[in-house]
Amino acid sequence: MFSRYAIALSTSLLIGASASSAFAQQFEKKNYNYSKFATGAFSEAAVISGPAKMIYLAGIGSENPDDGSTMHKDNFLEQCRMAWGKVKKALEANGATLADIVKATSYVTDVRYREEMRKCRQETFQGLPLPPHTFLQVVSLARPGMMFEVDVVAAIPAR
Repeated sequence: MFSRYAIALSTSLLIGASASSAFAQQFEKKNYNYSKFATGAFSEAAVISGPAKMIYLAGIGSENPDDGSTMHKDNFLEQCRMAWGKVKKALEANGATLADIVKATSYVTDVRYREEMRKCRQETFQGLPLPPHTFLQVVSLARPGMMFEVDVVAAIPAR
């Protein structure tokens, strides 16, 4: 009786193990656009499936890494480039790339910087899918003279 129970238990464990590995989901990230106007500007959706490591970056701007002072005052494009450069480094430090971004939110102090921001994003994401993106105008940012700041969410396969 004990051996029949042991055989039945072993068999069910083997079947369960094969079924769970057969249904194990792989990590996948897909970007989608549903509106013609958004194509080439941003993705309207990023869908993540499977086990993922999520990376959240917030308040990335043109602060000097040593003393926090604002760099590139009165030069929106250079502030934007610097911020995205910092995003790239922070993602790399966590095993990710710009291609792994699933959501970005940009904060600007003047909506008239929109075209410069678009140019900066196109340079940053050249050859990569543009992630879903929200563009917001705010009264001011964390430091005097800051004109641009970005928050980012990225996802990579869980290990």
